[in-house]
Amino acid sequence: MTARYVRWFEDLSLDDVPLVGGKNASLGEMYRELSGLGLRVPNGFAIAADAFRDALTQADAWGALHALLDHLDKNDVRALQAAGTKARELVYKAGLPDAAADEILEAYQKLQREYGDDLSVAVRSSATAEDLPTASFAGQHDTFLNIQGETMLLDAICRCNASLFTDRAISYRTDQGFDHFKVALSAGVMKMVRSDLASSGVMFSIDTETGFKDAVFITGAYGLGENVVKGTVDPDEFHVHKPTYKDGYRAILRRHLGDKQVKMIYAPGHTREPVANIPTPKADRQHYCIGDDDVLALAGQAILIEEHYSKAAGTFRPMDIEWAKDGLDGELYIVQARPETVVSQRSAAVLESYHLKKQGKVLVSGRAVGTKIGSGKARVIKDVHKLGDVQPGEVLVADITTPDWEPVMKTASAIVTNRGGRTCHAAIISRELGIPAVVGAEHATETLSDGQAVTVSCAEGDIGRVYGEALPFERRQTDLSRIQRPSTHIMINLGNPDLAFQTCQLPNDGVGLARMEFIISEAIKVHPMALIEPERVGDPAERAEIERLTTHYASPSDYFIETLAEGVGTIAAAFYPKPVIVRMSDFKTNEYAALVGGRWFEPEEANPMLGFRGAARYAHPAYEPGFALECQAMRRVRDVMGLKNLKLMIPFCRRIEEAERVLDVMAQHGLKRGEDGLEIYVMCEIPNNVILVDAFSKLFDGFSIGSNDLTQLVLGVDRDSEMVAFDFDERDPGVLEMLKLAVDGAKRNGRHCGICGQAPSDYPEIAEYLVRIGIESMSLTADTVIETTLAVLDLEKKLGRAPRD
Repeated sequence: MTARYVRWFEDLSLDDVPLVGGKNASLGEMYRELSGLGLRVPNGFAIAADAFRDALTQADAWGALHALLDHLDKNDVRALQAAGTKARELVYKAGLPDAAADEILEAYQKLQREYGDDLSVAVRSSATAEDLPTASFAGQHDTFLNIQGETMLLDAICRCNASLFTDRAISYRTDQGFDHFKVALSAGVMKMVRSDLASSGVMFSIDTETGFKDAVFITGAYGLGENVVKGTVDPDEFHVHKPTYKDGYRAILRRHLGDKQVKMIYAPGHTREPVANIPTPKADRQHYCIGDDDVLALAGQAILIEEHYSKAAGTFRPMDIEWAKDGLDGELYIVQARPETVVSQRSAAVLESYHLKKQGKVLVSGRAVGTKIGSGKARVIKDVHKLGDVQPGEVLVADITTPDWEPVMKTASAIVTNRGGRTCHAAIISRELGIPAVVGAEHATETLSDGQAVTVSCAEGDIGRVYGEALPFERRQTDLSRIQRPSTHIMINLGNPDLAFQTCQLPNDGVGLARMEFIISEAIKVHPMALIEPERVGDPAERAEIERLTTHYASPSDYFIETLAEGVGTIAAAFYPKPVIVRMSDFKTNEYAALVGGRWFEPEEANPMLGFRGAARYAHPAYEPGFALECQAMRRVRDVMGLKNLKLMIPFCRRIEEAERVLDVMAQHGLKRGEDGLEIYVMCEIPNNVILVDAFSKLFDGFSIGSNDLTQLVLGVDRDSEMVAFDFDERDPGVLEMLKLAVDGAKRNGRHCGICGQAPSDYPEIAEYLVRIGIESMSLTADTVIETTLAVLDLEKKLGRAPRD
């Protein structure tokens, strides 16, 4: 006899959303279609939504529910709370039809026969209007973990049914335009994955902040996954590049170590509460919750799920996926998958960006959610009963947020929390609301005070900052669909990897200058030679800092190589497969000395601008071992990460003999020009580079004009000197003639010639001059790309040049 109320996962598909809701239909789809491809989904069953409806009909509860909800003003927080409480009581008391209870217990016993009598299950809510491509309902309904025994199971299912009328679910349905009485609840029952003994988390097949489609974003923490979902912990974070993964490369693009303050485990003795949070041991907090192999395996599973759901939908369908690692069998399991519903819904044709007009004092910082800026008076909530004090337009500041807070969160201009990562509740809701949030901002509730004017900025990369005043900012919107591509290639100057996924959405032809120095100074912080020879660092405090920074790596050198590779790799992945030209380090000696441990390795020079910098360092005994680390990092980006679009560039190369020495050293370290498609450019920034352009062309694949240094050296002006800086002008006729000689010389030798200096970004007339003399590419600061592209298109039209297709 066919069961009326119970459906096993193996019998469900995406077509069964009306029967068992989005979550259960998705679990069935994966269990049926993807298990044979290596995806592990714990077995289980769903209770059809008819059980929910029949229970309410038998209890004659529909009229009372209508009376509570039909005319409810969901903006009246207290009225919403009262109505929600009464509605949940009605549903819980309605219980289950006897026939449904019998079928559920029979199915539970069958699951026990499969997994053993000590089986514990998760009971998950699945609404029939849930997990749609345009509305996630994430966190609206309740989940119950570590449920054991028939009595607990039936009670948990009744509580799931009641959670259809949580305050946040009522409010969310109203906002989304769903009829409360056309939505029903289906509970799913599945074997618990013993992640209480290991780790779990959430991953997305798209970058959640920028909408960058080519990365899998994975978060995780120790114990059961509720802490990651609710934002109780700051999780570990990882990005994996999808195109190179599909090409067979296995490398993590970037990673962030979270604090993972607590972990959720099975409650000792299984008392009234079946799960409990305990402090995470300090040693565990200092390590990633999963190893690289698990991260890469999860990335593969995310790609598999995304491809399957995209094929089923007939369109690109990025996914929001919950995963868990079983501490008993060591395997990874997928316990939920739903369409991502926020960044994937943005218009690809319209680019929105926010920019601070001035800087201020940073009071707290954390993980940036989104790329927007918001400001207002801070409202610090330490007691949930004070939520009613939040006024529209204020910045909500709290330890964490929960789904019950959503009606109030909708009125905030920004959100700041002490704890949480980018997949926590506050992050998810702020994205849906389109407001900035800074999560994991430790001590925010103590540092910020009620009524204080603050600005919350998520427009500066991965780090979100809260400034202690109302700073002016601007919002820009650009219709990209109307911008054609000029015949002159427009590239971008970029140093900060945190901005790569956002910046690559500008119309561009790649990166003409990726500055290695930013990554070394901001992420690595230590002088390369101090990592190779730490015993030469005479300051105990600096040695301790080096030890702290490198403690999680096999060696201090590995710290440098991996960190630099992840930074450069992030930029190369963001623009892949377009070319990304990375300049090898070009610190001057005074700048190198400012790094941790640097003063023990750098000479004092009267004029560092013309001293021991650029190519001169690379083959010199004082720095060649440090340059070897740079080379190993670049090899890692190309060979391990598979980012063959990476090109290298040598700065401040004075003489032909020096160029030959540097290229020889690079070849010794595995970076041989021409091998595996490697191209090496030279910066054209010294008059000798222009005078001997024919000779330099025999050694390098291209030239990138550095207009700042070339102008200095043509005019003999130190641009850093207040006394003569007024004479520094890239528009000087002598400088313009040098530019033309460089472009003509490169063309004569069949070599690429571009410019990556500041001049075309600062002066439209320089950009026009470069187009007229036929330069192949201009690399600009991100804020001038749109304006310059439009100007170049207009000029090329006048010159009779057609835009590219």
